[in-house]
Amino acid sequence: MTALSTDAPIGVFDSGVGGLSVLRAIRAALPMEDLLYVADSGYAPYGDRDAEFIADRATTITELLLDAGVKAIVVACNTATVVAIEKLRAWCPVPVVAMEPAIKPAAQTTKSGVIGVLATSRTLASPSVARLCAAYGKDIAILLQPCPGLVEQVEKAQLHSDVTRELLVGYLSPLLLAGADTIVLGCTHYPFLAPLIREIVGPDLAIIDPATAVAKELARRLQGNLLPVSAERAAEVSFFSSTAAEPASMIISALWGSRVLVQDVSQLGYRAQRLGLISTGF
Repeated sequence: MTALSTDAPIGVFDSGVGGLSVLRAIRAALPMEDLLYVADSGYAPYGDRDAEFIADRATTITELLLDAGVKAIVVACNTATVVAIEKLRAWCPVPVVAMEPAIKPAAQTTKSGVIGVLATSRTLASPSVARLCAAYGKDIAILLQPCPGLVEQVEKAQLHSDVTRELLVGYLSPLLLAGADTIVLGCTHYPFLAPLIREIVGPDLAIIDPATAVAKELARRLQGNLLPVSAERAAEVSFFSSTAAEPASMIISALWGSRVLVQDVSQLGYRAQRLGLISTGF
């Protein structure tokens, strides 16, 4: 692979629109970097899929982003991270930054000694979460709460509906009854539900979203690989989806907070040719 320009874009992907919460943090931390975001909403949610399927999708999207000439990739999906990150890093020629549930900072934050982790069933059943619980759960109770249905609500931008509230109340109530004073958002879709979660749990509980930490790690990796942008410039954010462009544009615009144009993910393969970027041959 030929050396990439420092002005090449950064690729970010998720099983759907949830990774926009991470994209927002990256945009705030690195405003001069061009960003390519892929929402794999046509195959969401990943949380109920088998590991082979998730790994195949993560590999396919990574290859598309490499063909688009990215200089780094952020896996903005906890489920894809726990299933596929080791395989991706074994062959991917650019830095790969990934997610993990913020159990460590939650363990350091709690005063009651009880924390709750909201995530998909696949994430919570992973060796990665088991490792985190073993490392940081010696003196505290870590309550793992699978949340089927929440990803689908965010994918529809149903952030304040009665159905979404009912699901959240059902998932949060046992954590509150057990004395949890800290809630970990272990899926990138869930930060979009943080205002509703706050309404339900009240003002005193800590709600931890790892997006800012991921953005900081990305900045550190870019510096370490001498890949930050070379000069001040007006950066662009481009959006792609594996669902139909028109409904994807409506949902992503609603969650992003401004009107955006979403392209079919197949267009990533042509982006490098149009802009004269380097193709990796995948």
